[in-house]
Amino acid sequence: MKYLRVSYIMIILTIGASAATAASSSEKPGGSFVETFTELNSDRWYVSDGWTNGDHQNCVWSAEQVAVSEGVLTLGFAEETTRERKYVCGEIQTNARFGYGTFEARVRTVAGSGFNTSFFTYIGPAHEQPWDEIDFEFLGKNTSQVQLNAYVDGKGGNEKLVDLPQKADLEFHDIAFVWEKDRIRYYIDQKLVHTITSPAALPSHPQKIYLSLWASDTLTTWLGAFAQPKAPVAAHFTRVAYTALGKPCQFPDSIACERN
Repeated sequence: MKYLRVSYIMIILTIGASAATAASSSEKPGGSFVETFTELNSDRWYVSDGWTNGDHQNCVWSAEQVAVSEGVLTLGFAEETTRERKYVCGEIQTNARFGYGTFEARVRTVAGSGFNTSFFTYIGPAHEQPWDEIDFEFLGKNTSQVQLNAYVDGKGGNEKLVDLPQKADLEFHDIAFVWEKDRIRYYIDQKLVHTITSPAALPSHPQKIYLSLWASDTLTTWLGAFAQPKAPVAAHFTRVAYTALGKPCQFPDSIACERN
C-alpha cells in the first residue's frame, strides 16, 4: 500500500537522526525473554522521546505517554503542543535485536479514525542494515481487523487484512508471528491466520521489537481522516515475549509450545 510504504520510509529517515542512542545497542541477537511489565527495565527497553517519525505523524514521541502499572504497559495519546505538533504519543523499542523465533504480545488497542496501534519488528539504514520489517498494525478506523505486513530491503506490498473475533479496542488479543528462514506464520488468539512463504517477502536480518501508538492527519487513504478524541486515549499491553527457534516455550499459552 502506498501510504504504508511512505510511513516507514519516514521511520528510516528519522530514527537515525533522533534516536541514535537506541540504535547503538549491541549487534548480537538477543535471547528469549518474557516481559510482563512489572517494571520498565531500561536494560531491555528504550523509550522513544522528543521526535516524530516524519511529517505524516501528528504527535511527538513522549516518555510521559509511556507508563507501567500493575502488569500493564500503557502507551498514551494526548493533546499537548510540542515541537509544532498538537499531540504527544507513546512508543517503546528493545535495545537488542532478535533473529528467527516466535514474537508474541497481548494487546488492547485504540479506536478512532487516523490512529495506528502497532506491534512490529524493524531494522534499517539507521542501524547500518537493510530495511527489514514484520508488522501487526491495528488501524483505529476499523478495530474489527488487523493489517499484517512484511518488508525486505525496503520492499513491501505484502499487506493482508485479517478479521478479528472481537474488536481490538474492547478485548485483549494474543498476537504472534513465528519467523523462520523459509516462512512467517501469523497467529491471533492461538489461531493461524496467515502464512508468507515467498522468498522475496521473507526478512533475514535480526530486528528490534517496537510497541507504538501514533496518529496522522495526512495518511487518510490508509488510516482514515483523523478524528481528535474528546479525552486522552491509550493502548495497553500486558505481555511481550520472544522465544528463539529451538528453545523451550516460556508460558503455557505461547505459540512456541506447539509451533513444531
